[in-house]
Amino acid sequence: MDLSAKLHILADAAKYDASCASSESRRARVPGGLGNAAPAGICHSFTPDGRCVSLLKILLTNYCIYDCAYCVTRISSDVPRARFTVAEVVQLTIEFYRRNYIEGLFLSSGIIQSVDYTMEQLVEVARQLRVDHKFCGYIHLKGAPGASKELLVAAGKYADRVSVNIEMALQRDLDRLAPAKQHEQIEQSMSHIRDAALEFGDGPTPGQPKFAPAGQTTQMVIGATPASDAEILAKASDLYRKHELRRVYFSAFCPIPDANSELPLKPAPLVREHRLYQADWLMRFYGFDVKELTTPEEQDLPLDTDPKLGWALRNREFFPVDVNQASREALLRIPGLGVRAADRILRIRKHRRLRETDLAKLHISLNRARPFIVTADSRPALLDSPTLAARIAPKPAQLALFGASQQALTGEL
Repeated sequence: MDLSAKLHILADAAKYDASCASSESRRARVPGGLGNAAPAGICHSFTPDGRCVSLLKILLTNYCIYDCAYCVTRISSDVPRARFTVAEVVQLTIEFYRRNYIEGLFLSSGIIQSVDYTMEQLVEVARQLRVDHKFCGYIHLKGAPGASKELLVAAGKYADRVSVNIEMALQRDLDRLAPAKQHEQIEQSMSHIRDAALEFGDGPTPGQPKFAPAGQTTQMVIGATPASDAEILAKASDLYRKHELRRVYFSAFCPIPDANSELPLKPAPLVREHRLYQADWLMRFYGFDVKELTTPEEQDLPLDTDPKLGWALRNREFFPVDVNQASREALLRIPGLGVRAADRILRIRKHRRLRETDLAKLHISLNRARPFIVTADSRPALLDSPTLAARIAPKPAQLALFGASQQALTGEL
């Protein structure tokens, strides 16, 4: 098989992994080297099917010894197979970079022969790029669950980011759909990466990080099993706490060719993926606890209301909040008011009291925030109105605009 045919197969097979963001790594070009990585990340463009094309996003091979029911490359799947050599991946990365097609490499793989053999191949690609070709562009390696600590540490020394996919929020779902995988083994691999990051820290030269400066991430498949949003968010929160992950990515399940009979026939709603990203954002940056985002009665996030507005409607006794007196923590609970706006309010009110027109200048969504706030010239009305949610929730047409690129969500809630 020629290189072009391999690229067609293995680039298409890599599109299902969403955890390929590239921010938070700085790697300057060295004398005689090629490329660099910037902390602001890579400006991505997307193909019509949602694939990112500014990273060379490929599998080393789509042969695999595992039979994960939700995976198109599983051993029982009847798909065309291909395999790159290490030299071919290195060649493609260098040539595409020089032609300005890409700004970095995202490399994953099916498991061939053994976990450690596969991981050795991935690490060797990164080693040759960094050492032999002095490539200073962005590299993300997908860690193979169960790989030896030595190989995962080696991956982090060459790559900007190393990630190991948790796949499912619950072990019982892995037992049913991917019996060869265990949460305990996957999290052990995450622990090796976390411990190595703490041990090695930054490199000896300022601006030249030594170990996975962009941290580690993981991904969960959403909608392939009955797992609730409450269970998914609880697992994400636990992973952040235990392994200091940079991000948890959520990938809405899509039916795959020759699918296992246990899988749903319809794809998971993309808006559900979007709501999970919003809830994840609230946990990481707004001070929300995972238990505040769902209720015992409603274990799934409502699709027609964002989780912050949902919390506000369930806790109306917390409001109204006086923007001229409230703490930062209280300001961040107001729908439509984000982290940057809260910090600006705290700075401005040192000099004068804020009015509603001042909030409008801060680009706050006043339609969402107005029922929950007190300003120098206004107080909310009808906070107890049963029609409040209908008046400020997004319209169905707005919900229809949510697309597969929502994993890059950076907006304020």
